[in-house]
Amino acid sequence: MTENLVQADGPDAGSKFRLTREQLRILLRWYELDDGGRFRFRRGVLRRMKGWGKDPFIAAVVWFEALGPCRFARWTADGRPVGKQHPAPWIQIAAVSKDQTRNTMTLLGPMLSKDAQVEYGVDLGKEIIYYRNGGRIEAVTSSPLALEGGRPSYVVLNETQGWLENNNGIAMAAVIRRNLGKSRGGDARSMAIQNAHIPGMGSVAELDYEAFVKVRGGQAVDTGIYYDATEAPATTTLDDVESLRAGLIDARGDSTWLDVDRLVQEILDRATTPEEARRFYLNQVVAASDALVAPHEWEACGTDDRLQPGDEITLGFDGGKSDDATALVACRLSDRLFEPIKIWEKPDGWPDWEIDRTDVDGTVRWAMSTYKVSGFFADVALWESYVDQWSQDFRGQLLVKASPKSTVGWDMRRGLMDITRANERLVAAVTDGVVRHTKSSVLTEHVLNARRRLNQFGVSFGKEHRESSRKVDGYAAALLADMARTLLLESGKRRGSRKVLVL
Repeated sequence: MTENLVQADGPDAGSKFRLTREQLRILLRWYELDDGGRFRFRRGVLRRMKGWGKDPFIAAVVWFEALGPCRFARWTADGRPVGKQHPAPWIQIAAVSKDQTRNTMTLLGPMLSKDAQVEYGVDLGKEIIYYRNGGRIEAVTSSPLALEGGRPSYVVLNETQGWLENNNGIAMAAVIRRNLGKSRGGDARSMAIQNAHIPGMGSVAELDYEAFVKVRGGQAVDTGIYYDATEAPATTTLDDVESLRAGLIDARGDSTWLDVDRLVQEILDRATTPEEARRFYLNQVVAASDALVAPHEWEACGTDDRLQPGDEITLGFDGGKSDDATALVACRLSDRLFEPIKIWEKPDGWPDWEIDRTDVDGTVRWAMSTYKVSGFFADVALWESYVDQWSQDFRGQLLVKASPKSTVGWDMRRGLMDITRANERLVAAVTDGVVRHTKSSVLTEHVLNARRRLNQFGVSFGKEHRESSRKVDGYAAALLADMARTLLLESGKRRGSRKVLVL
């Protein structure tokens, strides 16, 4: 890259191309090999703030894939890898519109030095570029049927936060994965470049993020997804200039050409909404307009602290049968720390799966014996017999009752006023940063999936729509645990407290 490429534009146009340390780190990770000489990652995501330089960087990678020693050849005697050119490189710049492909395609010509164009026999075209070793670089847009069956060696997915179901973006991404999967030797790969996505839109960027989070949290098999994002801290405050400057410096990484003072002015301009400021400038995933909790607010409540055996807690339970998740969540009395005891979800590819009720019952009983459980609220729907049994078995241990008729049972289909007020209380506590959670990826996903639902009593919560696959059961269980904690504190029945009778 540094020998054959030049800066395409700006004050340094025409000078030798140079990588920042951050860009070099990304490349070293992206081209990482295992012991057998295979790539560690089969697809990647590069998420950065506006102005970071995603297009020039990925254009440099495209030229390396087209002309450079980008594939493993052999090991040297001292264990160093030697590269070779791809024998038949076929590179696609994919987007849902031609305008988006131009962002990268228009940089390719100016970036390749005149000497390199001659040396490699490059024929620069507007939508297809050919070169001497039989390869080509082409721009493709949202036509899944036209893409089906190709065998590209490398694909760039441009601005995937805008790849949606209604513009064929989801189908296009699926075709690209299938095409890459057919490569001989398994060395065909893709890299998506994007800004932060909006949760709940179902974009390719959101699906990639969720896949990565599940792998990181241990809920899915690591299939070689590389995800690289640099965000401003969740505590960054938009109306505090110093906090904002510090957040922008963190988010920009090594892109020192960005003028932080100018970005501060853009963000403080009343025409820029808070959502735009956080997504495009701070590179933060920002809640949808009807989201119950903002991602940065929930993230700011995260802690490395964990529950310890013997802690006094309350429990919340929301149970499903097959499609819905089942969640058992604890809330520590002393500091309002939420930690999921366990959240059960339907595994991918298991159409006839049903929850193992024996496992759930065993987990409940383990929690009751491991912690000092002073309150336990469980939604009765679909679990009536188990909730009745828990009420009988733990009546002597629990200090408060969920309802007048049951020690544990709470019917979330009724009591709308109480649920609504409890929901508003918990959301306000998250906003104010007075709750904590253990950074569980599954619980976080459920919390951020929850949507605002207005009723005659205020703001409650629900899924984005009735048939949505985005679960909120973890949030429901956390809310029930918080309701039990509130009732316990109001009752004054804390363990170890002394009652005094005044005569």
